[in-house]
Amino acid sequence: MKLRIQGDSLRLRVSPSEVKRLFASGRIEETIHFGCNQEARFTYALELKPQGGSISTRCLPQEVTVLVSAADARRWADGPEVGLYGESGLNHGLLQLAVEKDFACLDKSGAENIDTFPNPMHGAEC
Repeated sequence: MKLRIQGDSLRLRVSPSEVKRLFASGRIEETIHFGCNQEARFTYALELKPQGGSISTRCLPQEVTVLVSAADARRWADGPEVGLYGESGLNHGLLQLAVEKDFACLDKSGAENIDTFPNPMHGAEC
């Protein structure tokens, strides 16, 4: 799973194998370690919630979790949609949220595109 943060926006890119793990366990996560100290780490996760509702976040010290409904995630995973999108209110504005399929890059080799979704632009002409 890839994480991109820019300003007040957070985007997760998810591979096909991660989508399978998400449905099998209800949660996937990655942790980045910044140093030798156990607390010098940050975890980001994607979690299914049984009830409906919009995409949201849960923030804990050293962790952020993006929560999506299981039904919305299933529709997205099985359909042509690129991602699930929403926003969460902040004291000073909105946090834009996105969970997207990790598509194969058109300018990389097959070996570099292992475990990606087929790019819908593959074979398209400008």
